[in-house]
Amino acid sequence: MTQRHLTPARTASTVPAIAISDLSKRFRGSKGETVQAVDGIDLQIQPGEVVAFLGPNGAGKTTTIDMILGLTTPDSGEVRVFGRDPREAARAGRIAAVMQTGGLLDDFTVAETVSTVAALHGRTADIPEVMRRADIADLGARKVSRCSGGEQQRLKFALALLPDPDLIVLDEPTAGMDVESRRTFWAAMRADAQHGRTVLFATHYLEEADSFADRIVMMASGRVVADGSTADIRARASRRIVSAVLDDDAVPGLQRVFPDLEITERRGGRIYLSLENSDVLARHLLTSTRARDLEIASHNLEDAFVALTTGA
Repeated sequence: MTQRHLTPARTASTVPAIAISDLSKRFRGSKGETVQAVDGIDLQIQPGEVVAFLGPNGAGKTTTIDMILGLTTPDSGEVRVFGRDPREAARAGRIAAVMQTGGLLDDFTVAETVSTVAALHGRTADIPEVMRRADIADLGARKVSRCSGGEQQRLKFALALLPDPDLIVLDEPTAGMDVESRRTFWAAMRADAQHGRTVLFATHYLEEADSFADRIVMMASGRVVADGSTADIRARASRRIVSAVLDDDAVPGLQRVFPDLEITERRGGRIYLSLENSDVLARHLLTSTRARDLEIASHNLEDAFVALTTGA
């Protein structure tokens, strides 16, 4: 594919790739009740950032993405994409998306689908490269209806690459893909990000956010509950866990010394303990008890996800 935009100039603009201000959206529920899908969020994403969007079902991620893409109109607040209305940015080819559902014609072959969209963008010369990058070069003659869910996602990725957008938005992009396809997909996305393309992706695969994103934005109940690097999110989520092999009869003494001590788990002869100051707890275990094989571990991203999105 012609790399006409994949240069440092892509990130030279001081205008945010995405600027969201006091954004809200409500829907009418199945019983006539009002559902607050997005509740006054503020968010800025700079050119060249790779941002993961995380949250439980119903958190407001997809509704927010729909408003970023201009598919849904906010009730209040504003979304700007490179300083433009989202629909204007889409028409200019500055934003493209890989959505979880819809957007494909079952009776077309894979090659016909790519060719049709490429013609709309005047990018027919880029078809072979786009299909190669999306790992669908050997699927050209297959009808879309005969493609697996993962193959359809890879086809959508190829279509999103055709306008060579400055911002690509991915809603659960690897849903239905096997492990090898997911690996190939993220290798292509990393290459794009290294050339300055801005990437926003929603995913329920926490390891994808952990390994690929520069920044994680967590949503719950229509609000942003955490925003930062993976390390920042872990640090905000909860205390570190101290585990050791320890006799049960030592536990009451520990609880008298540390009234707010939490016993999080007992497994494989080990006891897992949580205290706000994990260093003090570890020092006490080593000097005042018969604890052995002591370990201190940070919470993983899954722990952070649960802690920050439950009860928000």
